[in-house]
Amino acid sequence: MDSKQHIAIFTTASLPWMTGTAVNPLFRVAYLTKGREFKVTLVIPWLSLKDQELVYPNKITFKSPSEQEAYVRQWLGERTGFVCDFSIKFYPGKFSRDKRSILVVGDITEIIPDEEADIAVLEEPEHLTWYHHGKRWKTKFHLVLGIVHTNYLEYVRREKNGRLQAFLLKYINNWVVDIYCHKVIRLSAATQDLPRSIICNVHGVNPKFLEIGKRKNEHQQNGDRAFTKGAYYIGKMVWSKGYKELLKLLHDNQKELTGLEVDLYGNGEDSDQVQGAAKKLELDVRVYPGHDHADPLFHDYKVFLNPSTTDVLCTTTAEALAMGKIVVCANHPSNDFFKQFTNCRTYQDSSGFVKETLKALSEEPAQLTDAQMHELSWDAATERFLQAAGLDHVVERKPTDTPPKKFMSMTMNLRKNMDDASAYVHHVASGIEASRRVFGAIPGSLQPDEEQRQELGWAFPTGGQG
Repeated sequence: MDSKQHIAIFTTASLPWMTGTAVNPLFRVAYLTKGREFKVTLVIPWLSLKDQELVYPNKITFKSPSEQEAYVRQWLGERTGFVCDFSIKFYPGKFSRDKRSILVVGDITEIIPDEEADIAVLEEPEHLTWYHHGKRWKTKFHLVLGIVHTNYLEYVRREKNGRLQAFLLKYINNWVVDIYCHKVIRLSAATQDLPRSIICNVHGVNPKFLEIGKRKNEHQQNGDRAFTKGAYYIGKMVWSKGYKELLKLLHDNQKELTGLEVDLYGNGEDSDQVQGAAKKLELDVRVYPGHDHADPLFHDYKVFLNPSTTDVLCTTTAEALAMGKIVVCANHPSNDFFKQFTNCRTYQDSSGFVKETLKALSEEPAQLTDAQMHELSWDAATERFLQAAGLDHVVERKPTDTPPKKFMSMTMNLRKNMDDASAYVHHVASGIEASRRVFGAIPGSLQPDEEQRQELGWAFPTGGQG
């Protein structure tokens, strides 16, 4: 038997979709294999061509999972600079236009063989288990860890009948996470409290951003002007990603911010509306298509404006700090981790935004210390993850001892029976039309269709699709 612990990391998105649940689990996998005794598998969604065309940017599509895997590995290798020894497996997914999310199709616990089912990490555990139809995760794996990325309640509140939907979703999230996870890591206190959860930032930044920050430090030490541009913001161009808040702040304070220039970068469903709103302002607010944040285009900007309150932990904020920039952001739980950095300036209200923005534009950023750079790195994030998950010491592969006391045994059996009953109720409820209306589930999501099975090289089950 392989003596290494097996860690399977399941996530809800994949490159080339540049979203947090595609990028961060990929770096987590890489750094878990860097000098550590783990065997790691990354499990990501495979989309049929029609969904790829809806989701992936710049008309990038793949004919086969192996082609997409090559793309993912090349992207990662160019950014880490070291060889990453891990496996990639695909599960069938379908894109929900309504929820702008990829939803799981079928029982994805089957992706991992039983003999390798040691530890499962569910990146977005609620999302992955809303419609889970198969074996209970806790039964399949010795340890199941959830990492909460997204503040779904905040997004739902902004929809029609948002308060009612958020009320229902809060309890369903608690229910499914309690059923399927032994422990949950919340990236910040911006998410709902969940059973057996702790708050810990287990994300780092792409090493390229730290390299940019080091070069900026050298410029500043040599007395050169390190930053020659003003303020900017980058993010997926949908209203809920901070654009609504930013444009309102600029609109409400045009007199106080006279002469301010701001560049906005992003692609998304609300691009035309964002551009239209920007044109109505008296300020010089320019809107451009999205680019990779590491692109030289962004290196010389001095101030990153990010008023978003829907993020759990904003990746672009961490990247901007790593590049040595000043960040002006809301005094919100999602930004608590960033408050330790000198270049992070938070504001409480509209007047505070004006004050901090003007002050940031008039000053030079503080130089990043070695300790701050380490804190932002994936090396530090991986150390925090292992400690928070309890994996910084040896974990037994399978339980070997029975509880020493009859009472303990009875309690464990009672808990297991309750979990089994809850899991059964959820298995039934996930197929009911009412729950589909709450989440926007896709019809036919119990089993992958014939096209996806062929693309994944899976045999088609006897007796139809189910």
